[in-house]
Amino acid sequence: MFDEDKLNAFVGQVLGDLGGAYSAALVKIGDKLGLYRELQSGGPATSSELAERTGYSERYLREWLAHHAASNYLDYDPSTKRFRLPPEQAMVFADEDSPVYMMGGFENAFTTFENEPKVREAFRTGEGVAWGDQAPCMFCAVARFFRPGYLHNLVQSWLPALDGVVEKLELGAKVADIGCGHGHSTLLMAAAFPNSTFIGYDFHGGSIEAANEHRDEHGLNPGQLRFEQATAVDFKEGNFDLVTCFDALHDMGDPVGAAAHIVKQLKSDGTWMIVEPMAGDELSDNFNPVGRLFYAASTSICVPTALAQQTGLALGAQAGERKLTEVIKAGGFRTVRRAAETPFNIVLEARP
Repeated sequence: MFDEDKLNAFVGQVLGDLGGAYSAALVKIGDKLGLYRELQSGGPATSSELAERTGYSERYLREWLAHHAASNYLDYDPSTKRFRLPPEQAMVFADEDSPVYMMGGFENAFTTFENEPKVREAFRTGEGVAWGDQAPCMFCAVARFFRPGYLHNLVQSWLPALDGVVEKLELGAKVADIGCGHGHSTLLMAAAFPNSTFIGYDFHGGSIEAANEHRDEHGLNPGQLRFEQATAVDFKEGNFDLVTCFDALHDMGDPVGAAAHIVKQLKSDGTWMIVEPMAGDELSDNFNPVGRLFYAASTSICVPTALAQQTGLALGAQAGERKLTEVIKAGGFRTVRRAAETPFNIVLEARP
């Protein structure tokens, strides 16, 4: 016999989930059309006023605004019929430099729908879906999702948490950023430590092209910072003071092999910083909103990517510190410690 109260509570939960799923498309429209930025800069507006300010259809805007008010994404004043973007919501939707800017997360959600047919077939075959074969917009979405965390933590707290690394960077160190994607992490470090040299490596050619474009846009010297296409097991420069991996180790088909190669490319007193999604060691430790989000992304993106590569260990995005430490030490590192953490990330320091 089912419990009616439990059923009603669960139906309420699912309705909330469906509302969120349907909202993703409207959030993306608001971002692409600049509606959040317009409401932030221009202030509250009725649908007619927003149509006049933007040149968009009043009828579509009316429905979009109503949805956003029903979702608590906007405030609504019945007396004036105006909609307002509160400062807290603006930090999530409009301010790209906010520590809680979430637009990349919404964009990434879209990529899972685009990936769905390929991932569904992979469930049948057990094969992977290569990074380059996934949704074309995914690479930008992933970079956009992780950038706020790097912007507000990397230079300010993560690097200082490593033993002696900031001092080396200030004097002039040699750094490799493995799995650099569009290069946001590498760019932040290079801008903060102009005496050091940085090489960003990624196996996806399109991401390397985007990273080099970002470097040029920021006016950084190619002699100090460059991006090259290579995998974690075949980059060859060597003699690095610091190697970093940002939210990338769990996507690698052979993370043990990557660790074994990285330890050979480090100086004897060098450091490997591994930034991974926050996760507990036990499955039930991750039954929370962050774990739910990362398991979903892992099923659609991370595990298929790893299974498409040689070895295909497929750690998944919720591997946990214990498993990550096991992998890192299996590659030849002697010590691994948790250096820092945020609600979304764990930062490990590995030494040869």
